[in-house]
Amino acid sequence: MSFSRIYSIFVRQWFLFRSNPVRLVNIFLWIFVDIIQWGFISKYLGTFGAATFSFITVILGAVILWEFLSRIQQGIMTAFLEDVWSQNFINFFASPLKVNEYLSGLVLTSIVTGLVGFLTMILIAGLAFGYNFFKIGLMLFPFILILFIFGIAMGILISAVIFRLGPSAEWIIWPIPVVLSIFSGVFYPIATLPAGLRIISKFIPASYVFESLRSIISRGNFSAPIGMNLLIGAVLSLIYFFAMYKFFLRIYRHNLKTGKLARFSAEGA
Repeated sequence: MSFSRIYSIFVRQWFLFRSNPVRLVNIFLWIFVDIIQWGFISKYLGTFGAATFSFITVILGAVILWEFLSRIQQGIMTAFLEDVWSQNFINFFASPLKVNEYLSGLVLTSIVTGLVGFLTMILIAGLAFGYNFFKIGLMLFPFILILFIFGIAMGILISAVIFRLGPSAEWIIWPIPVVLSIFSGVFYPIATLPAGLRIISKFIPASYVFESLRSIISRGNFSAPIGMNLLIGAVLSLIYFFAMYKFFLRIYRHNLKTGKLARFSAEGA
C-alpha cells in the first residue's frame, strides 16, 4: 500500500472543495441547522420542568454523535460519487492504484470533513446553548471510535451498492442514515421500540453507543453493563468494517470480470 497514492485521492477531493466552495455547504449548513433546531427543541422541552435531567445534555449530545457518524459515512459516499459524476472513476484503476488505496483515500477524506464538522458542531452548541460536549470525559473516546468505524463501514457499503447498481442507486441510499437512526435509539431508549424492532437494534453498533450515553448521563458513572455494551458495539463495528471492505472488493472484481468497470459512468447509469 502506497501512502502517496492514498494521499493523491485525498488531494483530489481537496482541490474539488477549493474549486467550488459551494461544496462546503454540505458540511456546514446542515450542521448549523441541526444544532440550532435541536438546541431550541431541547430548551423548549426543558421548560416543562418534569424531567430530572437536562434535555440539552441528552439530545444535543446524541445529535452531535449521530451527525459525526453521518458525516463519516457521507464523506466516503460523496467522494465516491464525485468520481462517478465526473466519469473519472475508470481512470483511477487504469493506474497502479489498488482498491484498498482508493478506499483509504476516501476514508482519509471523510476523516478530515468529519472532524471539521464535529468540531464545528461542538463550537456552535457551546456558543449558542452553553453545552459542554466533553463533560462526559474520557468515555467519549470509545463512543466516537465505535461510531467512526461503523460510519466507515456504512460509507463503504453504500459506495459498493452504487458501484454495483449504478449512480441512479444513490436515490435509495440517501435515506439510510435516517432509517438507521430509528433502530439506533438516537433520541429515545431502545426499549421504546416494539419487540421485533429491538431485535434489529441488537445488530447495529450505534445502538449500544447511545444506550451507554444515556446510562452515563442518568447515573453519572460508568458501570459493567456499559462496558459490555461498548465491547459489543466495538466488535460489531469491526465485523462490519471488514465485511464491507470484502463486499466492495467482490463488487470491484465482478465489474472487472464482466467489463462493467469500463462502462461505469454517470451517463451509462
